[in-house]
Amino acid sequence: MTFKALLATKNDDKFSVDLVDLVNNDLMPGDVTVAVDYSTVNYKDGLAITGRAPIIKRFPLIPGADFAGTVEASSYPGIKVGDRVVANCWGLGETHHGGFTQKSRLTGDWLVKIPEPFSTKDAMAIGTAGYTAMLSVLALEHGGITPDRGDILVTGANGGAGSVAIALLSTLGYRVIASTGRLEEADYLRELGAAEVIDRRTLSEPGKPISTERWAGAIDSVGSHTLANVLAQTRYRGVVAAFGLAQGRDLPGSVLPFILRNVTLAGIDAVNAAQPVRLEAWSRLARDLDLRKLARTTTVVGLADVLDVASRILEGKIQGRTVVDVNA
Repeated sequence: MTFKALLATKNDDKFSVDLVDLVNNDLMPGDVTVAVDYSTVNYKDGLAITGRAPIIKRFPLIPGADFAGTVEASSYPGIKVGDRVVANCWGLGETHHGGFTQKSRLTGDWLVKIPEPFSTKDAMAIGTAGYTAMLSVLALEHGGITPDRGDILVTGANGGAGSVAIALLSTLGYRVIASTGRLEEADYLRELGAAEVIDRRTLSEPGKPISTERWAGAIDSVGSHTLANVLAQTRYRGVVAAFGLAQGRDLPGSVLPFILRNVTLAGIDAVNAAQPVRLEAWSRLARDLDLRKLARTTTVVGLADVLDVASRILEGKIQGRTVVDVNA
């Protein structure tokens, strides 16, 4: 039987992504086969699908950094037929067929059983972006940043990771400042739990090496001048969790926040995080993420819509999380 998938190909300099029919023999080796229910479009997927960055390392390849579905076949210990599972990163959509497909075969080492009360749709409403947001919250907690320490800034607030970060932090009792370039969507951010919304332009231009202390911690998905300014305004012994480069991969800042205010810059790697870290993140998401807020962040599209969504996410026109119903 055939199944639908988006397939990226490259011949000479011609790059394309097309909706195609595949068969089981087209799948890669692995000890678990999953009937995929949902995937999602992350910023990284936008870069991959549009060819804006060399995310995809081999061709032909199915893009998509994550998926959730039900196990069809398994020889992997601890994972059985009928289990609901989620896969995030591990090279999906880079070197191994990713999530924009109705079927996947991979190693069971890459899978996490979806915790209650999440459905497979919920798992992809979270996706890599939400899982990364949870890793960032864990980094703040590891650095001793509790709600009584002060405000937490979230940059790129309207995006997927930013939206989930706001929902998580507000539920945990933090006062959240949301930085966005779309002030017209401030009501959406307040619904998720933001106490204050600021214009991203106040952070995106070159600034002072160190400035007035404003927040106890931050979660940054932007990088470049924004991250440098975030660090410059972080309070003494504050923590900044950084995982993105929407503005740029550079960090044109100063060592002053680190040596004068003892600020910690915590890098967040969602791709190669060890399995115990992933299990902790998903366990905490199940405990701390308000499903009503998650639903507020979520839009559902079909496989055929992914190319358009990929372009829009790079243009900063996507609000929250975009879930892909691969069987629609």
